Amino acid sequence: MEDGMKADTVLLRPKTDKKCKWMNVLLLLLRMTIVLFTLIAALMMGCNKQSISKAVAIVGTTTIYQTYTTKFQQIPAFVFFVIANAMVGFYNLVVLILRRPFNNWKAFHVAVNLMDLAMFALLATGAAAATSIAELGKNGNLNARWSPICSHFGQFCIHGGLAILSSFIGALLLMILNALSVFTLYNVQ
Repeated sequence: MEDGMKADTVLLRPKTDKKCKWMNVLLLLLRMTIVLFTLIAALMMGCNKQSISKAVAIVGTTTIYQTYTTKFQQIPAFVFFVIANAMVGFYNLVVLILRRPFNNWKAFHVAVNLMDLAMFALLATGAAAATSIAELGKNGNLNARWSPICSHFGQFCIHGGLAILSSFIGALLLMILNALSVFTLYNVQ
């Protein structure tokens, strides 16, 4: 007994009213949208690859071509980006699946809220790391004598930019989800 309540009722959430049901639907839609944006970002960057051929020499009347290929695996920040987005997407998918059986457990909602904060940090750092490398690829660094590559690998840069945009939208939605989750946890207590 704790404050006149049985021990098992302390961990359970009370019955919800119409306002809380509306908020639960909003949280569900936000989480599904986060899954969509993060997995799209991971797939788009994960499939990002481009090859170009350039003439490097002319021997007699024969032109010799060199094929250059760029792919996300060559850049560690992009690999981290793909892993972070995939982890956040699959985490939210698992939460969507486990939401129904554990919906009445307050401890489940507290744990999910804490994990949501960790997932937001992971997603934001992945997107920020990819953004810094994308900026370097677009503009180069003249002081270090690094030439921009987006003039040569335009499709690679466009796909990467769209993946980063999708990830930042997912991070923004995850931040909104965190705020609303805290609000609902505070109101339920």
